[in-house]
Amino acid sequence: MDYSKSGGGKPSKNAPRFNPNGASPKGKAAQGGKSSKDELLARMKAAAQAKKDGSAPGA
Repeated sequence: MDYSKSGGGKPSKNAPRFNPNGASPKGKAAQGGKSSKDELLARMKAAAQAKKDGSAPGA
């Protein structure tokens, strides 16, 4: 019996499950736009302070 003919088809190999050129999240660039270390650190500190104060960041 030829088991390769039974069941569903095999997915293509090495194909990404996402579209890297697709729509980006709100407020973010589709590609590139890497934040500087200072911006990242400031954002992390703001999030930590908001968590410490008991409010959610961005709310």
